Amino acid sequence: MTTPESPLDRTPDGKPGGQPGSQPGVPAGSPLTQRTQRTQQIVTAGVLGALGGAALGSHRGRRGTVLGALAGAAGLGAVEAVARARQRPGQIPAWWARVAASGAIAAPVGWAAGRATGAGPVVVGTAAGAVAGGLALRPQKVALGPVLGAAIGRGLATRPGLRAPAVVAAAAVVGFRAVSALVFRDPQVSLLAERVTARDLPFVVPLESRTRYVGTGYVRDLAEVLGGVYVPDTKDVGIVASLDELEGPDFAPSKADPLVREFYEHTTRFTLDIVPEWRTWVRPGYLLYRTLLARPLGQANVPMNQRETLRGIRSRIDTIVHPDDDIVAVRGWIRSFADNDEPIYMGIYTTYRNAGRGYVSVGFPLPQASFTATLLPKARPDGGLVLTSRSDLDQPGHYLTYIDSESRELTSAAVHGFAEQLDVYVRDGELRAEHAFWVFGLPFLVLHYRIQRKPKAGH
Repeated sequence: MTTPESPLDRTPDGKPGGQPGSQPGVPAGSPLTQRTQRTQQIVTAGVLGALGGAALGSHRGRRGTVLGALAGAAGLGAVEAVARARQRPGQIPAWWARVAASGAIAAPVGWAAGRATGAGPVVVGTAAGAVAGGLALRPQKVALGPVLGAAIGRGLATRPGLRAPAVVAAAAVVGFRAVSALVFRDPQVSLLAERVTARDLPFVVPLESRTRYVGTGYVRDLAEVLGGVYVPDTKDVGIVASLDELEGPDFAPSKADPLVREFYEHTTRFTLDIVPEWRTWVRPGYLLYRTLLARPLGQANVPMNQRETLRGIRSRIDTIVHPDDDIVAVRGWIRSFADNDEPIYMGIYTTYRNAGRGYVSVGFPLPQASFTATLLPKARPDGGLVLTSRSDLDQPGHYLTYIDSESRELTSAAVHGFAEQLDVYVRDGELRAEHAFWVFGLPFLVLHYRIQRKPKAGH
C-alpha cells in the first residue's frame, strides 16, 4: 500500500510533512502540474461564466441566452486567466476574480428561483443578499446582506432591462461583496493559500477524515492509512511528548508547576469533569449546528449543559507508533459520553517550533478537511500555562483546510473570527482549567474543568 509522507516519516510529535504529486514521477508544484491545474481552472471558470452569462441574457430570448453564454465564458475565462497569471506561489486568486465568480454563480440560481417562484426584484435581491451575508458569518454582514440586497432589488425594479431575477441576484451578491469589503476591512475569514504542500503551512495539521463520519474510531482508521501500529487507550501518555518543546520568549518550561507539566506529559493519569457555560445568545444557533452538523459528523459535539455531563465523560488518548522504534507519531485525544461512547470531539495534538518559539497545533479531522487550532504558549505567574490563539504573531490562529485526496495539496482559509484560550493552573493543590471561546470578538462559551488524578490500581 502506497501512502503519502506521513507523521510516521517525521518527528515523534506527529507533525506531518511534505506530500507527493498527483501524477507518478511529477512532484506537487512542478511546472507540468501547475500548467495542467491552471488550464483546468480556466476551463472551469469558462463553464461557470457560460452558465452565468446564459442566465443573465435569458430574458432577451434564445439569441440573448446564446450570446450571453458566449460572452460569459469568454469574460470569466479571461478574468481567471489573468488572475492565475498574476498569482504567486502559495497565494490565492485576486479578490476581483473571486467576486466575478460569485456573481456568475448567483445568476443561474437567481434565474431558477425566479422561474420557480415568480418572485419580483425586491424579493430576489433580498434573498440573494441574505444568502451572501449568511455565508460571510459575521453578524454585521449577516444583517447587511438582506438590507443591501433589498435596496439593489428596489433600484433595479424600475429598469425593465435589469429587473430580471438573474441580473438582480448577481448584482446583489457582487454589490454586497464590494460594499462589505469597503466597510469591513478586517476579514473574519480569508483564503490563505491554495494548492500548497504541508511544509508551506506548518501551523496546519493536514489529517482529514476519509469518511463522512469522524467518530471515536478515527485514529484506528488513520493507522491503517499511515501504516503505523494503533494503540487504543494508551497508558501513561500525554497530549505532548515534552513540555520543553513549547519553550519560547513567553514560556519557560522549567518554571511550570510540576503538576501542570505532569498533566500535559501524562494526560491519561487524570480525569476531567466539564462544566459548560454557554452565553444565552448563542444557544439557539448552537442547538441547530449540533443537530444538523456536529452529531452527524461525530465531531465538535460539546455538551449543552451540566445535566448532559452527568452522563459521564470518557477521556482517552489513542496513539499511532512507528513500527520500527515504537516512537509515538500521532496522539489523538478523544472525549466521548461514557454511557454510549458518543463523540464529543477528537483532536490530533502536535507541537512544532518556528522562529525560536514552540507551538501547539490541534487538528480536528473533518470529511476531506481539517480544522486546526494553533496556540501560542504563555506562562502564568503561578506556574500555570496559557495556550492562546489571540496573538499578533503570524502562526497562532484557526485554519480550515481542504486536503486533496490525490495530490495531498492543501487549500487553507484563516478563520480570523474565531479565537480560543486554554488556561491551566493549580489552585489549592488541585489542577483547574478554563477553556474560553470567542466568535467575531464576542465570548460565547467557557468550559470549566476540574482535573483530578485517577486512583491507583487497587485503591
